[in-house]
Amino acid sequence: MSENLRTDIGDMLKATRVPLLFLSICWVVWLVDWNYALNLYHYGVKPRTGMGLLGVLFSPYIHDSYSYEHIVNNSSAMFVLLWALFYFYKKIAWRVFFGIWFIGGLWLWCLSRDVFHIGASGIIYGLASYIFISGLIRKNINLMGLSMIVVFLYGSMIWGILPFDYLLGSHYVDLSISFEGHFWGAAAGILLAFWYREQGPQRKKYMWQLEEEMGLEPPDFEGQLRQQEMESAKSQSAQTKIKYIITKKSNESKE
Repeated sequence: MSENLRTDIGDMLKATRVPLLFLSICWVVWLVDWNYALNLYHYGVKPRTGMGLLGVLFSPYIHDSYSYEHIVNNSSAMFVLLWALFYFYKKIAWRVFFGIWFIGGLWLWCLSRDVFHIGASGIIYGLASYIFISGLIRKNINLMGLSMIVVFLYGSMIWGILPFDYLLGSHYVDLSISFEGHFWGAAAGILLAFWYREQGPQRKKYMWQLEEEMGLEPPDFEGQLRQQEMESAKSQSAQTKIKYIITKKSNESKE
C-alpha cells in the first residue's frame, strides 16, 4: 500500500469521528426521551422566547420520541454530509458546521411559526446546500463531483424547504414538519458557501492562469527562438568569405 493511499484512508477514517459523535449524542437523547417520556421537545426552538433561544443549542439533538423514523432518516443523511464536510473541507469544517447550526437556528428563532422546532434537519439542509453551492463556485473537479452526488442523493430535499401544497391550500400537509428549519438551514449553507469561497480546497491553477491574474505577459518562446535563428544566420553570413579569381584573357592565338 502506497503512502498516499494510506494517508487518504487515514483522513477518511478521521472524518467519521464528528458525525459518529454527533449521532451518538442524538441517539442517547432519543433513547432516554423515548424510555422515560421526558417530552424533551420543550427544549426545542420556540420562536421569540427566552427558553426557545436555548433551543438553538439543544434542538439538533432532540427528535420525535413517538417514532424512530425521524431520527433514522436524519441519521443517514447527517452521517454522509457531515463526513463529506470534514473530509473535503478540513480547515474550515468546524466553522461551517457551527455557522450552519447557529445562523440557521437564530433565523429560525426569529422568523418561524410559534411552535417547537426540533431535529437536525436544518443542519442537514445547510450541509447539503453548502456542499452543492461550494462545489460549483470553486470550480474544483472533485468538489463538483461531490456536488453531483449530493444532488443525486438528496435532490428531493428541495420539496421540504417550503410547504408548496400548504401554500396552495391543501389540507393534507403535515405541518408538524419544520419547513422553516429546512429553509433557514439551507439559506445559512448558501451564505457560508459564498463567505468561505476563498478558503478551503480551490481549483487547480496553471502557471499561465496565475500570470494572467498578476498581469504578467507570458514569455514568447517562439519569438525568442526565431530571433536566435536570425542572429545565428547573420553571424554565419558575416563569417563567410567569398574569393574571386580573376585571369587575363590572352591575345595570342595558336595556329
